[in-house]
Amino acid sequence: MSELRSMMAGLRRRLRPAAPEGLTPRLLILTALFTLAVLAAIVLPSAAAFHERWLQDRLQSAELASVGVEALPYSAVEDETGAELLRIGGVQSVVVGEQGVRRLLLQAPNLPRAPDLIDLRERNIGQRLMDPWRTLFGHPDRSLRVQAAPRYRSGDLIEILAPAQPLKIELRGFLLNTLLTALLISALAGGLLYAALAYLVVQPLRRVTKAIERFAADPESAGEPPSPRRDEIGRVERELARMQDEVRQSLRARARLVALGEAVAKINHDLRNMLTSAQMASERLAASADPHVAKALPRLERALGRASTLARNVLDYGKSEEPAPQKVRLALATAVRTAAEDAGLDPQGVRLKTRLPARMMVEADADQLHRILVNLMRNARQAIEAAGLEEGVIEVSAQEAGGRCLIRLTDNGPGIPPRLAERLFEPFVSGKASDGTGLGLTISRELAALHGGDLRLVETSERGAVFELALPA
Repeated sequence: MSELRSMMAGLRRRLRPAAPEGLTPRLLILTALFTLAVLAAIVLPSAAAFHERWLQDRLQSAELASVGVEALPYSAVEDETGAELLRIGGVQSVVVGEQGVRRLLLQAPNLPRAPDLIDLRERNIGQRLMDPWRTLFGHPDRSLRVQAAPRYRSGDLIEILAPAQPLKIELRGFLLNTLLTALLISALAGGLLYAALAYLVVQPLRRVTKAIERFAADPESAGEPPSPRRDEIGRVERELARMQDEVRQSLRARARLVALGEAVAKINHDLRNMLTSAQMASERLAASADPHVAKALPRLERALGRASTLARNVLDYGKSEEPAPQKVRLALATAVRTAAEDAGLDPQGVRLKTRLPARMMVEADADQLHRILVNLMRNARQAIEAAGLEEGVIEVSAQEAGGRCLIRLTDNGPGIPPRLAERLFEPFVSGKASDGTGLGLTISRELAALHGGDLRLVETSERGAVFELALPA
């Protein structure tokens, strides 16, 4: 039974008329529907006006005939004269009413069917629109009993009885002429509208669609330049071209990152062997009695440990992303001093200045926070040294605000050029005068984001740059 139901459902889907695909056939269908709507808006009121005008003409003729009849003595009309008056007026009977009294001026014949009443004094718009179609599709022996207010004589009412067949014949001819004229005008207007929409909308959208398909098939292929149009479609074309350029740049940057990852993977093994040898050498140095060696040895051991950890994680980083931070409570002052040593800050050169709250603690991954601070301090030191400033200062301050720890690094270097400030955190964008990969700030912002914080450039000018590292307090 279930198989039979599925077969019947599939048969219904196959027999169901498919909706037109594409904008062109839908636009054509809408144009045809609008043309029919305009045609109906022309024909229906025209038919109603013709129908009422025909009845008004018969009423006017009957009213004039009634005036001639009343002019005779005792309103006496011979049968032949009355028949001629009725024939001239196109009516079968004439009745006038005055002060509630109805008078039959011209006798009505015997009719096979009761006439339909049309009172022109009390007709709404719906009845007026439907009257022509009732006449057109009514019985051949149908008669109309029409009432209206007199225009050329005194009285309250004039009523005529007229056959519907002459009106039906004239109405058919009028509708045919009106329909042909309206159809010609509507078809011409609809065709012009369709051609205009096809030229102004469909063709440009088709061009945009082909550009998207071509870009999806080959993102590196050069697309057609956008048209100089100033309307919405022109804006779409320009935005599409801009988006394609941005995607191409992102793809090229990603390709460079992949190439960089492959290169790092090739040297990773040799680097780890070198670090192992350096660690063995540092262990031998631990037995030295030289006080300078004893003072520098802890710094060397920390650097080798961090380098070894980075070497172990470099493949995972190149394949996916940084490892999740292992957060611990750290003394911010200690982390800043250690990062300053590894960044090459020296009291005799570019020196460190701190304005940190006493015993301020942060919750962060020690190695990742160290990498962020070293990146920022080293960049600032290199910029100051490249500018040839006599006295370089990097000031680190911190405060808690809104449940976050805000660490600011301010330098007195030459600042960052405005053309680079907006793209500073993008891969391979470097604001330093020395050679660099342009990945340091990108990695630092990623590490800050892993902590639930952010790294941003707050201010840059000729007096220096200000970076702000926000971490959860």
